[in-house]
Amino acid sequence: MEQGKLIIISAPSGSGKSTIIGHIMQDESLRLAFSVSATTRPRRGEEVHGVDYYFLTQEEFEHKIENDELVEYQEVYPGRYYGTLKSEVERITAMGKNVVLDLDVLGGVNVKKMYGDRALSIFIQPPSVEVLRRRLISRGTDSMEDIENRVNKAEFEISIGPQFDHTVINDDLETAVNEVHSLIVAFINS
Repeated sequence: MEQGKLIIISAPSGSGKSTIIGHIMQDESLRLAFSVSATTRPRRGEEVHGVDYYFLTQEEFEHKIENDELVEYQEVYPGRYYGTLKSEVERITAMGKNVVLDLDVLGGVNVKKMYGDRALSIFIQPPSVEVLRRRLISRGTDSMEDIENRVNKAEFEISIGPQFDHTVINDDLETAVNEVHSLIVAFINS
């Protein structure tokens, strides 16, 4: 069985990345599978280890960092880690499936460097910073201070976009979904 490939999708917050990934995942012919992330945060509600997340202690997570067992990780605040296990990527690709990694922009760049030609990196970009600001405001979920922080972070992330294999501007959702789909099909079949 042919080994699967990696598809890295990154974007500034509010660019429509999750919506685009949701549409792409519906095409069964692409043999896509999400990688289950590891975290040190406690389980919530009915979450299941190995399904929603791999729930690790801080010590277990730090041990995996020391042993280079993670594709990428971040410490969102002291002792609270999130990351992608190499074993999870290998488990999915060994089944002949293509693993979709929904990563922050710096994580996406680093994973692409790690896997090279085995990975396709796609950067989803808003049409403009102003459009992004309006989208974040219209969501109604963040304070103006949080929105300005996200917009400032997005400006930095957009400056990193050229390091990705492809940039897709999400001005029209259907067009962006079709463009991402075409890039994935071409990559999987190459």
